Amino acid sequence: MNSTMTQAARGRKELRRIQNSPAQHWVGDGFPVRTILSHHEHGFEISPFLLLDYGGPVEIAPSEVQRGVDEHPHKGFETVTIVYQGELEHRDSTGNSGRIGPGDVQWMTAASGIVHEEKHGADFSRRGGMLEMAQLWINLPAKDKAAPPGYQTLMKDQIPVVNLPDGGGTVRIIAGEFEGVKGPARTFTPVNVWDMRLNAGYRAELAIPGGYTTALVVLHGEVTLNNSDPAGAGELALFGREGQEIVVEAKEEAVILVLSGEPIDESVVAHGPFVMNSRQEIADAIRDYQIGKMGHL
Repeated sequence: MNSTMTQAARGRKELRRIQNSPAQHWVGDGFPVRTILSHHEHGFEISPFLLLDYGGPVEIAPSEVQRGVDEHPHKGFETVTIVYQGELEHRDSTGNSGRIGPGDVQWMTAASGIVHEEKHGADFSRRGGMLEMAQLWINLPAKDKAAPPGYQTLMKDQIPVVNLPDGGGTVRIIAGEFEGVKGPARTFTPVNVWDMRLNAGYRAELAIPGGYTTALVVLHGEVTLNNSDPAGAGELALFGREGQEIVVEAKEEAVILVLSGEPIDESVVAHGPFVMNSRQEIADAIRDYQIGKMGHL
């Protein structure tokens, strides 16, 4: 089956490389993750994105203790947490709290500084089960790093779904726009976050603005990219910014996260949970946290 996403022909974005799935490590005592995308490794090539951790799928044993990550700070960027299986509970120093499950998304803006914790949901902890989620970090422009922190809970039924032609699959638009349908997330810079499912044998031609950074992460299944290069589960594909199209064909049923965004042409200095524009701003962020300026739980 074929899906032509626009009427006019477009230049194709060059597939720069496919990166194998990295080794797994633990974040806190609740999240076994693979860091698939990282500013420390990829630098400006992935701007405005900074990091993508993919957690699971893993079987979590029942427990009366909620595992996860205890109180910790963030400043200068946003975190986007997508739950595929399991349950996550959040609370932060602005007073926001919530629980998200399969299909839900948490979009947290750290900006001028926030303190939060992320743990397995209480009910999920008691019964156990499969856990699978992804967390994306998106940079903020310098002018917005001092903005007030914020929190968006995007429940499954709030996220629009586009059905691909001929029963080829679906695209959930978390942020940005796909085929004229806009996602619910409020963003500081133009970004697209698409949660895509393709059926075996389906070929999709995806329109992505020229000049945008474009990354594709295969979470499940196997695909062929730009008619030639295979990519499997846990692998990352990075594309050049020129051109306005990428082609994805599913060899088998596949779950794919497609990320694209307008690069932020500014210096980036990252130190743990802080992402700023200079070393002095990092020192200021550490001090702000230590003196309680970001609040506490």
